[in-house]
Amino acid sequence: MTEPRTVTPFDPDADPLRYRYELLADHLAELIGAGELRPKAPLPAEQQLATQFGVSLGTARHATKLLQKRGLVITVRSKGTYVAPAEWRRPDGQA
Repeated sequence: MTEPRTVTPFDPDADPLRYRYELLADHLAELIGAGELRPKAPLPAEQQLATQFGVSLGTARHATKLLQKRGLVITVRSKGTYVAPAEWRRPDGQA
C-alpha cells in the first residue's frame, strides 16, 4: 500500500518569478496527484477557488484553463469542471 502524499500549503507569493495562475495550477495538480481531488469529482467553482486560495477571479480562471490544457480537468458546459479520470489524462501532464 502506498503512503499518502503530503501537499505543501499554497503560497501565492512562493515564487515571485512565476505567475500566480501557474502556481495555483501546479498546486491543484498536486492535489489531484495526491488524490485529494478525486477523478470525476467537481473542481470548486472559480469564485470559490479565488476565495479559498486568496487570488483574483482572473487568476483562478487562468489556472483552471491551464489545468484543462494539461488534460487534468475537463469542463462540461453548464455543468462545471471536473477532475479528469487518469485514463483521459496526457501522460506528461504538461500543457
